[in-house]
Amino acid sequence: MARKCQVTGVGPVSGHSISHAHNKSKRRFLPNLQKKRIWVKELNKFVTVRVSASALRTIAKNGTSQIAKLVQEKKIKAR
Repeated sequence: MARKCQVTGVGPVSGHSISHAHNKSKRRFLPNLQKKRIWVKELNKFVTVRVSASALRTIAKNGTSQIAKLVQEKKIKAR
């Protein structure tokens, strides 16, 4: 499974590790993904999603309607 948030689509980004001597080497910044089981009221069932921590905060604030829409479009599997 890809390291990508199923709700927001956030994935890894690249950048540099910088040493004390200011030598740069390439590295990847991975998103803070969590596997979460969320109750979706619109579908009347639990849905397991891999979401970033920031997406969890957005879901808590705005509700689960966006997850319900993604399940109906078959982008997320409902179990």
